[in-house]
Amino acid sequence: MRAIRIAAAALALICAAPAMAAGKSIVLASTTSVEASGLLAAILPQFTARTGITVNVVAQGTGKAIDTARRGDADLLLVHDPEAEQQFMDEGHGATRRQIAWNDFIIVGPDADPAKVRGGNDSVAALKAIAAAKSPFVSRGDKSGTNAAELRLWKLAAQSPDALGKETWYRDIGGGMGQALNAASAMAAYTLSDRGTWLSFNNKGPLGIAIEGDSRLLNRYDVIELSPSKHAASKLDDAKVFADWLVSPDGQQAIGAFKVGGQQLFVPSASAPR
Repeated sequence: MRAIRIAAAALALICAAPAMAAGKSIVLASTTSVEASGLLAAILPQFTARTGITVNVVAQGTGKAIDTARRGDADLLLVHDPEAEQQFMDEGHGATRRQIAWNDFIIVGPDADPAKVRGGNDSVAALKAIAAAKSPFVSRGDKSGTNAAELRLWKLAAQSPDALGKETWYRDIGGGMGQALNAASAMAAYTLSDRGTWLSFNNKGPLGIAIEGDSRLLNRYDVIELSPSKHAASKLDDAKVFADWLVSPDGQQAIGAFKVGGQQLFVPSASAPR
C-alpha cells in the first residue's frame, strides 16, 4: 500500500509539472494612476483568464517606471508623459508605442477657494492666481507624468521650478497621487490630479474640483513595448500579447467599462488617439 501511495504521489507530480511549467508572467511598470484608480485590478483578471499570462505590476511615477524599464527590470510600460516617453523611444529602448486611453487632469482645491479660481476652465490663469494669492499648493514632486504636466503648466504661468521650490506655500512632497491628495486635504491646499484617482479617492475632506475642461489638461496613456535589441527577449512575446490585448476590442471594452460611482474613468482611444 505504501508503495502504491508513493507511486501515486510521483504520478501526481509528473502530471502537475507541465501545468506549473506552462505558467507565464510578465512585469508591467506602470504609472500609479492606473493602479490607484483600480483600473488594473479590474482588467488584469480578464486578461489572465483569457491568456494564462499573469501580469505583475510595479506601480510608480512615470519617470521611475520608465527608469525601471530602461534598466531592464520590466517587460512592458504603461505610462502618461509624452515627452519622457519620446525620449525613451529616441534612446532605442522602445519598440512600439500605442495609446490605449485618455482622461484628464483637474485642479482640485478647498471649498474656501482662497485664490478665487473655482468654476473656471483656464488652468494657467488659475495657477497664476494661486501663486499671486500664495495659496497652499501640493506638488507630487516625484517625476511622475502628473508632476511633469504640473511643471509644464507652471512654466506657462511664468513660474520656474527653481523659483517654486523657494516658496513656502508650494509644498513638494515627493510622493504618489494618493499622498498628494491626502496632503492637500489635510492642508486645505490646491493640487493637480488625474481625474481617475480623484474619483477613486475617499478622503476628499474640504476639497472639490476647482478647474476642469482645459484642453491643456488632456491626459493620454500609452503602452510601450520594449526593444529586443536592448532588452532580454525572453518575456517580450508575452508582453506583446498583453499590449495587443489592451488595444484590441476586448481590452478597449474592458477599459471603457471600468467605472467608479457610476462614472467612467478612462476613455478607450486605441482606434482614435487624441
